[in-house]
Amino acid sequence: MRGWRKTPSQLAATLALLVWASHAPGARDEHTFEVSVSIPTYSLFVIPVDPSFLEQEQRMHWNLVNDTLQPLRAEFDVVSATGSVTARLGYEPVLFNGRDTIALNVTFNQQPLTQQDTVIVRADEAWPGKRVALRIEALKPEEGFRAGEYYGSVQITFDAAAP
Repeated sequence: MRGWRKTPSQLAATLALLVWASHAPGARDEHTFEVSVSIPTYSLFVIPVDPSFLEQEQRMHWNLVNDTLQPLRAEFDVVSATGSVTARLGYEPVLFNGRDTIALNVTFNQQPLTQQDTVIVRADEAWPGKRVALRIEALKPEEGFRAGEYYGSVQITFDAAAP
């Protein structure tokens, strides 16, 4: 069993090496990211089921077979503790390419929206809440769709009935 015995100086060096190795920096990877939360009040909330729906541009896809734009669809959870929920458009929704426009038809819970208040969820459905569909479809212009890059936005305002 020769070679197994260490002198005090060898033992001290071995211990020092072990202590240094245990504190030696290893590989490190750090990430920082933003976190937020929005906790709604139950007096009224209208929230998309897919949270990214409102955070990114929604693209209407062109259907080559029948020369139409595919409608946008999304589901929303609607809750109101005070009564029915109404919705209205902030302005006429259109897509525009700098020259040509394409009108958009917006429905929420199968109710066509205009710039006037429209009941989209009745009071008896508003509490405990209801999941409803948003649908945005392009209306074909009389002269047909013209080629181009079109952009637009849709603004919807939701209100709960006063208690």
